[in-house]
Amino acid sequence: MRHILLSSLVLFVLSCSSDDSTSPAEEPTPTETMYFPENNSDIWETKSIIDLNWNESAKGELLNFLETKNTKSFIILINGRIVIEEYFNNHTATTPWYWASAGKTLTATLTGIAEQEGYININNKVSDYLGTEWTSMTIDKENLITCKHLLTMTSGLDDELGDNVSSSNLQYKADAGTRWAYHNVYIKLQDVVAQATGQSWENYFNSKLKNPTGMTGTWTSINDLSVYWSTTRSVARFGLLALNNGKWKETQIANSNYFNDAINTSQNINKAYGYLWWVNGQESYRLPQTQLEFSGSIIPSAPTDMYMALGKNDQKIYIVPSKKMVVIRMGESADGENFALSNFDNELWTKINALIN
Repeated sequence: MRHILLSSLVLFVLSCSSDDSTSPAEEPTPTETMYFPENNSDIWETKSIIDLNWNESAKGELLNFLETKNTKSFIILINGRIVIEEYFNNHTATTPWYWASAGKTLTATLTGIAEQEGYININNKVSDYLGTEWTSMTIDKENLITCKHLLTMTSGLDDELGDNVSSSNLQYKADAGTRWAYHNVYIKLQDVVAQATGQSWENYFNSKLKNPTGMTGTWTSINDLSVYWSTTRSVARFGLLALNNGKWKETQIANSNYFNDAINTSQNINKAYGYLWWVNGQESYRLPQTQLEFSGSIIPSAPTDMYMALGKNDQKIYIVPSKKMVVIRMGESADGENFALSNFDNELWTKINALIN
């Protein structure tokens, strides 16, 4: 299985390195006011492709591409308004779908909220909140791991032992902060928040993030991992919050300084990674399931200022501040199974560029 995954990663890297396309020139920030849909309402303002002076003839090719790539839903927002909203393959606007690892960014956001409310400090060690022996490491090595290490995928825990995050399966590989590896141990941040706040993870999430933004959805346990399911419009609501640096309407839900840290390079090992967010436009990047470092932007065809929430089998939330744009893609894997990134990202942005340029 690992040979198949590594082969897929190599194909992805070759595809990106051989692509001569460049990111579209950054446009002036649109002067139109930002729109936020009302909570508990299906009404959502729209904006036409014609009004945006986009290439309407490219829309059909984009939608055909999405449908053939096992897409279930696709939304583009500009300044919060829906420009494109399409559903495919028997999916509907009211059908929930799983976020997979794109939901890591929900955990990152709620962790920031817990910090701003004084419940936690991300620079504190995880054992301050969970107690010792939450891993099978020696106490001195375990105590090196801070909440920030979980946010940045630099815990030093062995990523080759599968998805199980029981203490017996969390084993030492390197000192915290010295190695980047995509690992489901980030989920322990949900336990940290629950312990620190004295609330269940879901109750705290609902009161601090879901309800204030009008999102719908539920957390479901899959193989001891908490996975979020929602409609695509709820994904878009979170994307709109992210576009506005943690602000919803007039309310700063997540501290703007923390959110800015989350969507930028968080450490020097993988420059394309923030706090459970992927960051485009960096000089190098690493991918899940490999310790190789690759040169260049992680999605060459996409805008350099873009940051992304990416999940297994091509769940995508793309945020482009320079264009005041949010793009959502949910569905089955476009080509083959993947952990977060695939050739599909680069191909999709080539199609989007043809539309918006």
